[in-house]
Amino acid sequence: MNLSMVLFLIGILGFILNRKNIILMLISIEIMLLAVTLLIILSSFSFDDILGQTYGIYIIAIAGAESAIGLGILVAYYRLRATVAGFLGRKVGKTGSHLITCSSLVLTALLALVAFYEVGLCQSPVSIKLMSWIDSEFLLVSWGFIYDSLTVSMLLPVLIVSALVHIYSTNYMSEDPHNQRFFAYLSMFTFFMLMLVTGDNYLVMFIGWEGVGISSYLLINFWFTRLQANKAAIKALVMNRVGDWGFSIGLWAIFWTFGNLDFTTVFSLAPFINEELITIISICLLIAAMGKSAQIGLHTWLPDAMEGPTPVSALIHAATMVTAGVYLLLRSSPILEFGSTALIIITWVGALTAFFAATTGLLQNDLKRVIAYSTCSQLGLLFLICGLSQYNVALFHLVNHAWFKALLFLSAGSVIHAMNDEQDLRKFGGLSRLLPFTYSMMVIGSLSLMALPFLTGFYSKDLIIELAYGHYSFSGNLVYWLASVAAVFTAMYSIRSLYLTFLGYPNGSKINYQNIHEAPLIMAIPLVVLAVFSIFFGYVTKDLFVGMGTDFYNNALFIHPNHSILVDTEFGLPMSMKFLPLIGSLLGTFGVLAIYWIFDSLPNQFISTSLGRGIYRFFNQKYFFDNIYNNFILNKLLSFGYTTNKILDRGAIELVGPYGLVNVFKSASNKVTSLDSGFIPTYAMYIFSGLILFITLIFFVGDPRLFVLLLWAVFLLPNNTNSTQK
Repeated sequence: MNLSMVLFLIGILGFILNRKNIILMLISIEIMLLAVTLLIILSSFSFDDILGQTYGIYIIAIAGAESAIGLGILVAYYRLRATVAGFLGRKVGKTGSHLITCSSLVLTALLALVAFYEVGLCQSPVSIKLMSWIDSEFLLVSWGFIYDSLTVSMLLPVLIVSALVHIYSTNYMSEDPHNQRFFAYLSMFTFFMLMLVTGDNYLVMFIGWEGVGISSYLLINFWFTRLQANKAAIKALVMNRVGDWGFSIGLWAIFWTFGNLDFTTVFSLAPFINEELITIISICLLIAAMGKSAQIGLHTWLPDAMEGPTPVSALIHAATMVTAGVYLLLRSSPILEFGSTALIIITWVGALTAFFAATTGLLQNDLKRVIAYSTCSQLGLLFLICGLSQYNVALFHLVNHAWFKALLFLSAGSVIHAMNDEQDLRKFGGLSRLLPFTYSMMVIGSLSLMALPFLTGFYSKDLIIELAYGHYSFSGNLVYWLASVAAVFTAMYSIRSLYLTFLGYPNGSKINYQNIHEAPLIMAIPLVVLAVFSIFFGYVTKDLFVGMGTDFYNNALFIHPNHSILVDTEFGLPMSMKFLPLIGSLLGTFGVLAIYWIFDSLPNQFISTSLGRGIYRFFNQKYFFDNIYNNFILNKLLSFGYTTNKILDRGAIELVGPYGLVNVFKSASNKVTSLDSGFIPTYAMYIFSGLILFITLIFFVGDPRLFVLLLWAVFLLPNNTNSTQK
């Protein structure tokens, strides 16, 4: 009771003191409504059932009002802060940009927590229709946004990680001369990500999808004077265009099949559509998700994107852009469930990606690239479990992964910041005593990534691998072993990175070690918050996301009853198969430590052999994907484009088109001009010849009676000479 009264008084005071600021007034109203809701909940406990139910109705109504107001403020604040930081950056200055963007982000993150409580826990989803966009006789599309359990679950990692990254960047990017532009790009990216996850139809989602792609290009290419940053940004844009092509075709296929793009209409009709059409739509959506979530074949942009600032890597490659593809699959679960072929393809794409990325990350020497490949591997696990129709587990791991992956990236940024922007693992070592706080944060993130028991990653990652075996199918068994091997390699490259960075012999330049410094408080606070989430979030929310009989998702996710295997896996799977990934991870951990501590000469001896050198080169060069694309695909396409440009664009098309028309008219005008000789007899001959030709055409081509009429008219012409003499 006292808490509700304090909140209500704070809201009244804020409303009175901020009468000239509409945003702060709305926030004050939100606080007062929250206080009223809390008061009703507390007071309803003391009444009878009927009256309690009546109060429950009031609670739901007020909760809906709170959510609508709060989420409206959330949308407005996103656009406000990006606009101010971008267009008024020089006016408000660096500090002004920091205050505007960070304060509004923290506010929206708090509102996302309120929305999670109202929508997710109180089961009061909200749908907001702003205005009509396309209104024709065959298509109706509105600017609408939906806030259900899936949306608010995505908002948690997106907004909280984004807020922490903004706070972290205030110090990390403090010396950059284009600071305001950086924060404008970050805010714009978050705005489009918000649009992507909250849109209530595929077209609004596509707008956010494209905006996220453009924003990521700007962020990766933020240091545009670096050639590698230019290449990485273009590569990310081109590879994502392949996925955007799949999304575009999927949009047309959905519209042609369902006649609408709204989620409610499409999902309600999906069970009655031919399976072949559902499969085509699902594969198009899969291609889109593969491009955005960096799955095998379209993954090459993700490691190169590390050329951008480290906060960008933490934001884009932890909780936002790379999870957009997984969110597309989760949102489209009512469609995917009726396309069995597409589900099998999704499963194998995820399993191969997880295995490929885990093995590739083992022998990378760039600290950020190792973490990037771990992201790629974890996204593969998310695709794998989506292919097995366990969408609730996929969402649970997506949220969990956001915390410890953002922690790893920001911790890596602290190391790079302390070592004068050095990223090569071979030039680190011995930093555990010099950077104890960063070392602790890195250990927490790595152990959670390895799914050490009772950390956040343990509750979702191992569950994914167990469910693969519990599927009791040929594909399920195979992907179980691939995922288990990927888990072993994940532990190995995590321990390798920790050892080379913090425990190994110092290999960096002396000046870097002399000037080394721990992260300041403004950079340490986000790390602590993420570390707390990386330790406790999985344990606290497991029953909510994947507990037996949980009704958290309501209608946000759809799992066909024939595909529900969670109960069978939980109680019917042998314990040996459950603990096998954990045992493999521990063996991989101790194996790497033994190699570096005891058999430290073994890696060099192995690489000195021809077999070892070949294996090292194969993994270090990322399965030669870039070489294959450059030599066998890109060169062929460039050669084909040059030939097409030479023969068609600058050949036949120009000859027939502009140049051809110019030459024809020029030649015709020259020939007509040559007929002008200047002699009167020649002109008389032209006139006479034209008259004969005209008469001949009339006689032979037209009606013969016209010829007779012409002669008659000639004879009847008046004699002007005789009339003049008179």
